[in-house]
Amino acid sequence: MRDDDMEKFFRMLSGISDYYGRQIGKDAMRLYWEGLKQYDLQAVEKAFWTHTQNPDSGQFMPKIADVAKYLKGRTTDQASLAWSKVDKAIRVIGTYQDVCFDDAIIHRVIEDMGGWIAIGQKDEQEWPFVQNQFENRYRGYVMRDEVPEYQSKLTGIANSHNAQNGFRLNPPILVGDEAKAKLILKNGSNKSMLQFKTAGDAVKFLQ
Repeated sequence: MRDDDMEKFFRMLSGISDYYGRQIGKDAMRLYWEGLKQYDLQAVEKAFWTHTQNPDSGQFMPKIADVAKYLKGRTTDQASLAWSKVDKAIRVIGTYQDVCFDDAIIHRVIEDMGGWIAIGQKDEQEWPFVQNQFENRYRGYVMRDEVPEYQSKLTGIANSHNAQNGFRLNPPILVGDEAKAKLILKNGSNKSMLQFKTAGDAVKFLQ
């Protein structure tokens, strides 16, 4: 959440307190803010609402840890879905080809971990650790509600060689939702994409 979300957050928290027949002071509201401000406001609102529907604990006023538990579950699911796309792309496409996912955070996390080629060099024994590192990094961006700068495509072995030798670059394979992947390709910061006339030139697609 941003600082200008604080007033909305306090109103929401006051409403939740009224719902549970509780009074909440300014100091306690500040504690809730500090404990939850790293999350998106709408996600926090949804987590509070989800708690009220819980048949086991919904009769009690949610603590910070209760709300964070729901939010962590949400980000864990997102990170797991993102990893499944990466894992499938590695196994089906490999790192010889360039790829463009339908999720900017996937691009950034893979860049943070050394790049597409480096990921593909990991063996099966290392793979669970790679997955864990990827999902933790991914969740970090999601929890901060951050869309980071990212490369428009992840460079594979072929185009890495082609770029070094002045050869024409091959278009990337799109992974995931085709329309979203094309937007990632169009809006990313990789200057080498100027080699292509439009994002539509990336005609290969992995569903």
